[in-house]
Amino acid sequence: MKIFIALIIGTLILFGIQACQSKKLASNQIEVSGVIQKQGTTTYQYGTHVINSNDKQYALKSSSLDLNRYLKQNVTIIGEKIAGYPIENGPEYLEVLKVK
Repeated sequence: MKIFIALIIGTLILFGIQACQSKKLASNQIEVSGVIQKQGTTTYQYGTHVINSNDKQYALKSSSLDLNRYLKQNVTIIGEKIAGYPIENGPEYLEVLKVK
């Protein structure tokens, strides 16, 4: 009986540790994978960089990261959608919070 209780407690502890390690994105955040490129001349005129993911383009900016460090690299970014975008038939606009 004591072994059974110890196994149950051990299992619950392992599930608790796993739950603490998994991070869920906030509702306004998005995870996108692709190659970061410098923003060229556009009709929509927002963002400093772009990333293409699954045939969709996103305009990027970051107040906390130097996106030039990741140019032409295949990365995964976590960003927040910026309210009021897209405009002028442009892409969604993301504030990049983290690059993996």
